[in-house]
Amino acid sequence: MSVTVPQLLKMSQDELDALFTSSPAGDIPDGDCEGTIIVAPGTAIAPMKAKLMHLFGWQGKVFDAKEGRLVNKILPMGHHAIAAEVYKDKSWYDGKECIVLDYSKTSLVARYIRDELRLIAPRTYLGVMYLSKKKAIDFVLVFPT
Repeated sequence: MSVTVPQLLKMSQDELDALFTSSPAGDIPDGDCEGTIIVAPGTAIAPMKAKLMHLFGWQGKVFDAKEGRLVNKILPMGHHAIAAEVYKDKSWYDGKECIVLDYSKTSLVARYIRDELRLIAPRTYLGVMYLSKKKAIDFVLVFPT
């Protein structure tokens, strides 16, 4: 099944949660990907918020699967900053296997953040961001073909 970012932005929070729960962890990704934050899922403003966040805040991530690490691409120029450890573990959401992006030991700025990923389509991951163990937002990572 192929799911596009515009389709994900139209989904409700319940639909995103169901998709995350029903998807496998997949392999730890490798390389550069584009990211999209999903704020106010399923609403008319979700695409605009995603575009603004992409332009001025966060563009995606660069994974090094072999080393089990990543850096985020942030700010308008896509600077590489805010590193995380990457590994598989149980999800805080449903206890099933997921890919964990753990900032607790790598970043003072983001040490209270944990992201979890699941593979929802070829080269496409749905992510959940936690802030101090509280589910905060969803996001999508798309790797080029």
